[in-house]
Amino acid sequence: MFWVILLTGVALYVYFALIKPFTYWKGKGVPGYSVLDVCLEIFLSLMRYRTLADAIIKLYTDFPNRRYFGAYQFSKPIVIVKDPDLIKQITVKDFDHFVDHSTFAPLPNESLWQKNLISLKGDQWRDMRATLSPSFTGSKMKMMFGLMTNCAKQFVKYFKGQNENLVEVEMKDVFTRFTNDVIASTAFGISCDSLRDKENEFYLMGKKLTSFGGSFKDNLKAIGFLLFPRLMKALGSTLIDPKIDNFFRKIISDNIKEREEKNIVRMDMIHLLMEAKKERSKTVDNSEESRQKRELTEEDITAQAMIFFLAGFEPVATLMCFMAYELALNPNIQQKLQTEINDTLNDCNGTLTYEALTKMKYMDAIISESLRKWPPSVAVDRMCVKPYTIQPANSNENPLQLNQGDTVIFPTMGLHRAPEYFPEPDRFDPDRFIDNNKDSVNIYAYIPFGSGPRSCIGNRFALLETKLVFFHLLLEFDITVTEKTQIPIKLSRKLQLAVEGGFWLGLRQRSNE
Repeated sequence: MFWVILLTGVALYVYFALIKPFTYWKGKGVPGYSVLDVCLEIFLSLMRYRTLADAIIKLYTDFPNRRYFGAYQFSKPIVIVKDPDLIKQITVKDFDHFVDHSTFAPLPNESLWQKNLISLKGDQWRDMRATLSPSFTGSKMKMMFGLMTNCAKQFVKYFKGQNENLVEVEMKDVFTRFTNDVIASTAFGISCDSLRDKENEFYLMGKKLTSFGGSFKDNLKAIGFLLFPRLMKALGSTLIDPKIDNFFRKIISDNIKEREEKNIVRMDMIHLLMEAKKERSKTVDNSEESRQKRELTEEDITAQAMIFFLAGFEPVATLMCFMAYELALNPNIQQKLQTEINDTLNDCNGTLTYEALTKMKYMDAIISESLRKWPPSVAVDRMCVKPYTIQPANSNENPLQLNQGDTVIFPTMGLHRAPEYFPEPDRFDPDRFIDNNKDSVNIYAYIPFGSGPRSCIGNRFALLETKLVFFHLLLEFDITVTEKTQIPIKLSRKLQLAVEGGFWLGLRQRSNE
C-alpha cells in the first residue's frame, strides 16, 4: 500500500510539475512546441550544442505562416511574435500594455541591478527614462564627440606606432579595450589607455562584469536564478560579483565628491546625471506626484553608469568586430567607404566635425547592414503588464488572451535573416540601406535596438563611437583577412553573439598615394 501511495504521489508530481505546464498552449489552441521539443531544446542549450543565434533563427522558421506561436522558457509559457505588424502593435500602438522587460530573477540584495534602466518597471522606468533621455540627444552627443575622438585617435596611434606594414589583430580584444576607454571617459570621467595599459583595473573589472554566460557553469547559474531565485539567494550567490559592485560604487562616489569639492565640470554622463540630480532636488516637494518622482541618489547614478557599461562594452565591440570582418571579406565595399572618408575629411579641411560624420550615408549603410546580419542582441522581450488580447488576423487564429506577467519574445536574428524582408539575407549588402532602398525596409522587421519607447536609449552613442573608430582606422589602414581569419565564420555557443577562436584580421598600412 505504501508503495502504491508513493508511486501515485510521484506520478502526480511528475504530471503537474513536468508535463502539464507544457500543455498550456495546446489548451489554448495555439500552435507550439511539444514536451519532447522543449526537453530537447533545453538539453541542446544547456550542453551548448547549438548557438543562441541558430536557436533564434529556428524559432523564427518554425511554424511558417503563423504570426505568433507558443514556446516555453523552461516551464514558463512565452509567446514568440514574428509578424512585424504585430510587433508594431505591441511595442508602439499598445505600448502601455507592454511597458516592462521580463524580470530575470528577483534580486532584492542587488540594488544596482534592480535600479538600472533596463530593470526598472512602470512609472519608475518612465521617470528614469525621462531623466536620462536628455543625455543622449544630438546636442549631448556633440558634446561627447571630442572625448570619443580622442579615444579613437589613441586607438589608431597604437597600431601606427608598431611600425609594421601588416599587424595581425584579434579584433574582439582590441575593440573591447576601445569601448572600455570610451565608456571610462564619457560615462565615468576616467582616462584609460587599455591597449598600452592592458591590466588597468577599470578594464579588468569591466571584463569580469561582462563575462557572464561564457561557460557551462555560467549557464547553470543562470538557470538557478531563473528557476530557484530564493535558493540562490540563500546560498549567497549573486548575479554581480560583490567586488565589482563595490568597485563601481567607489568610482562614482569618489568622482562625484571630487567634482563637487573642486567644482569640476566635464561634459560626460556623470555630469549630466549630477545636473539631473540637482534639478530633481529643486522640484521635490510633499505632493504625491513628487514623492513618486523621488530624488535621484548616488546609487541611482551608479546603477545607470554600470548598466551603460554593460550595454556599451561587449555589444558595441561585437558590432565593430562583425563590421570589420565583413569589410575584410568585401574589399570593394571597404574601398568605397574609404573614398567617402577621404572626401568627408577634405570637405572639413582636414578636421572631422560631428556634423560631417553624421552625414556619411555609406558609413551609416554599412553599420546598418552589420546590425542586420549580426545583431548583438539576437532577441528582444516585453512583459505584459495588464490584460491584453491579440485579435485574430485570419481564419486559423483565435483571440489570444495575455495576462499580467506573460512574456513576449521577438526573434530579432530570425527577422533579420528572413528572405521575405531581406532578399539574399546571408549576403552583406549595405545598399539595402541607401536612399530609396532604405525607405523600403520594414522598420518592424529590422529591430537591432528594439522597438518603440522601450528601445535602446543609447543607440546614438553606440553608432557614434562605431563611426568614429572606423573613420580614423580606415583613414590609416586597410582591414584584411589573414591565415587566422575564419572563413566561413563559426559562431561560438556562448550566451552572447561571439566567434569560436576569435576575430583574427590584419591591419595593413595604407599608402599615401
